[in-house]
Amino acid sequence: MPRTIFVTTALPYANGSFHIGHIMEYIQADIWVRSMRMSGHTVHFVGADDVHGAPIMLKAESEKITPHELVARYAAERPRYLNGFHIEFDHWHSTDSAENIELSHDIYRKLKAADFIYSRDIEQFYDPVKGMFLPDRYIKGECPRCHTKDQYGDSCESCGAVYSPTELIEPYSTLTKARPVLKTSEHFFFRLSDPRCVAFLQAWTTGTNAQGNQHLQAEVLAKTREWLGTGNADSDANLADWDISRDEPYFGIPIPDAPGKYFYVWLDAPVGYLASLKAYCNKQGIDFDALLDPAGDTEQVHFIGKDIVYFHALFWPAMLKFSGRKTPDNLHVHGFITVSGEKMSKSRGTGISPIRYLDLGMNAEWMRYYIAAKLNSRVEDLDFNPDDFIARVNSDLIGKYVNIASRAASFISKHFDGQLAYLGDPQALQQELEQVAQEVRSDFELREYGRAVRRLMAHADQINQAFDAAQPWIMAKGISSASDEQKAGLQNVCSRALAGFKALTVMLAPVLPALAHRVAHELFGETRNYLWADAGVLPTQIAPFKHLMQRVEPTMLDDLFEPPAQALPTPGGQPIADAIDIKDFGKLDLRIARIVECSEVEGSDKLLRLMLDVGEGRLRQVFSGIKSAYKPEDLKGQLTVVVANLAPRKMRFGVSEGMVLSASHADKDADAGLYVLQAWPGAQPGMRIS
Repeated sequence: MPRTIFVTTALPYANGSFHIGHIMEYIQADIWVRSMRMSGHTVHFVGADDVHGAPIMLKAESEKITPHELVARYAAERPRYLNGFHIEFDHWHSTDSAENIELSHDIYRKLKAADFIYSRDIEQFYDPVKGMFLPDRYIKGECPRCHTKDQYGDSCESCGAVYSPTELIEPYSTLTKARPVLKTSEHFFFRLSDPRCVAFLQAWTTGTNAQGNQHLQAEVLAKTREWLGTGNADSDANLADWDISRDEPYFGIPIPDAPGKYFYVWLDAPVGYLASLKAYCNKQGIDFDALLDPAGDTEQVHFIGKDIVYFHALFWPAMLKFSGRKTPDNLHVHGFITVSGEKMSKSRGTGISPIRYLDLGMNAEWMRYYIAAKLNSRVEDLDFNPDDFIARVNSDLIGKYVNIASRAASFISKHFDGQLAYLGDPQALQQELEQVAQEVRSDFELREYGRAVRRLMAHADQINQAFDAAQPWIMAKGISSASDEQKAGLQNVCSRALAGFKALTVMLAPVLPALAHRVAHELFGETRNYLWADAGVLPTQIAPFKHLMQRVEPTMLDDLFEPPAQALPTPGGQPIADAIDIKDFGKLDLRIARIVECSEVEGSDKLLRLMLDVGEGRLRQVFSGIKSAYKPEDLKGQLTVVVANLAPRKMRFGVSEGMVLSASHADKDADAGLYVLQAWPGAQPGMRIS
């Protein structure tokens, strides 16, 4: 039966550019939306910028611009990311919109009328120089447990202890370095611990939607059990009331009838889902209230990361429920994206810039396919491995999928003027293709993308094997003088392969929308994009085959991960970086190293492989992008300086265990070139630089 579905992704915080984690989530949701639409369902897919909160306010202030100007700068980048990766939202909005202000106020007033809002005085740190209350992230001090210095106001990165900011030893404001003072302020709270709320959340978290599917994945449900307890008694719940207010100065939505008070960003941010949909409905002439009637049939689905489950599995459904609004039907939670098993880190060279990916001319649909091949319905991290990326794209998409059309189409165009024909009853072929497509469609709906990809690639293998077994290249020899039966046999073999290729294209359409569009319109002459029902419709003619997709070259991955050349100033000198203190410098462990071996790296036009003696009784391997300036024999035996405590970085060629220091000229075209730092004679490997 046709369904109506309202779909969102988590709202990106508008104080920075999109990263690959955003793109992964948007691709996951976009694939699901496209697949559901191919099944005939109506899907409203919206997003928005999350623009409120102290970080945006303070960043804008530091740049001497308004928060709106800061947000607008990052918003201007958005189309390039979304269009570049073929991600098609129906509408994109902002949490600083009239719709969001109206809806946030309405939800707040209804919660207050239902006695879910109360106020009380709290004591918190206040920066007397900045003149503002400090969020935890802007307070640092000595950990009260392990006494590590410079730890944030909520937890210690060294020992993992969790505490309140007031427990820090020698606390200071990260904004002004001033010692904060305790100050009392009235705050507003949502009664998350209310028995009515606990009872509702016990039921909702364990409940199912109209399709009979659980609201939450098993891993997410297990996490909510930690917060809500067993459900046998209210006392099992471990829920604290939620502080929903912040004091001025604050960039956000003012709380009604409370001068100087603003909604905490996490209250109005998810309301931004509704605000974006409302703005879209107004443009399309859709009745927003009827669409999201709690008693209606519209499904509400959110794609989010595992780091924001608490807000979406507790606060958000409770806010909606007790303000009289529709509650979510599904939370689809995913893990993080890692690179070769390591957490994404730009500083360690394990970050992937989506814009750099596109700027290098890499096909966006390679990334869409790779992400799909690695995703499933569980809350698992997705690992991007460069070698695996190359292998999957080249083997699956080029070697299996595109290979079918490139081989079979040439025979049909050359010998049969593009006409397809099938021997015998084609119904069995139709049923076979329909069955595979139905299984793949079901996998996509269940978000078992990896399983869907495995199914359709297994079918691609079958098509290629049948084609190879028939040996059409032998059948085509002397075809001009062959019998009608021989000609029909060749035409049948190639037609069946192309019918399979078309069905595979239908199955891949949610993942490879641009390529599927080209195949449908350019090869098979379709006037619309594919639906799932098209998988079993056998094609009758084709146009001449055109090249569809290039292979991934290993050098592309080198360029993706190797940092771009730094743009330094002209010979007049480079601006000095922001000041640091001696503690910051002390974090660097710079050591004298002897270059014992040096060699070129096969497959890279930038890297040299150095084997360094750092006085440890072993040799360290370091890859350095200095090939343009040095020959391996020039460096062997030389003393240099290495950052010894830099986290190891996994590269396609191996693990790099440090960084050799070098200096370069500001102007790329200048003669000054690039210079590896050298130590005076007499220095010994392992000596620390201080």
